[in-house]
Amino acid sequence: MANLIRRRSIVSAIATAPLWSAGAARAQDKTGRAVYPIATPTYEVQFVADTQGFFKDEGWDFKVIQGGNGVKAREIMASRQADFAIADILHVLQLNNHGRPTRALSAVDVRAPGVRFAVRKDLYDQGITTIEKAADWKRPDGKKAIFGVSSIGGTSHLWSHYFAEQLGIADKVTWVGVGNTDTMLGSFKSKQIDVLSSALSLIAESEKNGWGKQIYAPSEATTWNKVIGGQVPVNTNFCLLQTIEKEPEKVQAFANAIWRATQWINKHSKEEVLASIERYVGSTSPEANKLEISELKDVLDTNGTIAPESYARGEKVWYSDLTGIKPVKLSDAFEGKFLKVAQAKYPNG
Repeated sequence: MANLIRRRSIVSAIATAPLWSAGAARAQDKTGRAVYPIATPTYEVQFVADTQGFFKDEGWDFKVIQGGNGVKAREIMASRQADFAIADILHVLQLNNHGRPTRALSAVDVRAPGVRFAVRKDLYDQGITTIEKAADWKRPDGKKAIFGVSSIGGTSHLWSHYFAEQLGIADKVTWVGVGNTDTMLGSFKSKQIDVLSSALSLIAESEKNGWGKQIYAPSEATTWNKVIGGQVPVNTNFCLLQTIEKEPEKVQAFANAIWRATQWINKHSKEEVLASIERYVGSTSPEANKLEISELKDVLDTNGTIAPESYARGEKVWYSDLTGIKPVKLSDAFEGKFLKVAQAKYPNG
């Protein structure tokens, strides 16, 4: 279950490297690390920055490593085992609250792409066809239904719990963290959890294999805008303030590469994006990954700047009894100067 399914190894490096692009500066001793939570297309900007050689173009050898979930990715970055991370802005706020000044460098998306609920297919066939019915259902031992997310305190949990709260069902179920793509799908297949909330690729994969059936999709624009009211910076690229102050050249190189990757994704087809990132997302089928990439194109923040109004819109979710986070000023959560330089240097991506 949640806490019974834990991966001891939290870092697995990707050893393959892209070809050098023309005129690229050799990375020699300029090295760094960027960490992402789990193996889904959600974190494609890091993957593309690597595979398209944008990191190398900046003269740096950045290793892209996997954390295992958002919380672990945050811890890896905060402990300086990585220089940069991509995950929910919630992690930026938490680190600031705990005396580790951290800044988002750019926003990745304008609404959460990884909030889709699927119920076990056997329960769906018994008539449990809505999230409300799933929340009211009791397991054979009389206990609450178990809702699985990647990690307790991560992106999926935060947004899934908020939408469940709005439906009045958040406290009717047991929330558990079930880890990476393989353990999430494994726990769903083996019926250790009754509902999975995750990215579209995993939901589609569960449907393809007959393990689950989607019943609620907060990530879709209509549902999102009805509940949230508009754009919010969800996933962000971020680093410690200490890194900004002591290694601005490294931060600028990372920001440049991520900006170029964002524009590359925006301009290329889902098939081309998948071909670029496939080595990172092999746990789910190409068909499922292409579905998620299409959704990510729809939610992609092609500007990356965090506007005051979108930041304010997220406060009702970030600052709650669930997170225990105290408010953080936008100026203490976002440093946009590196993004501006990247945009000026690469106006066309």
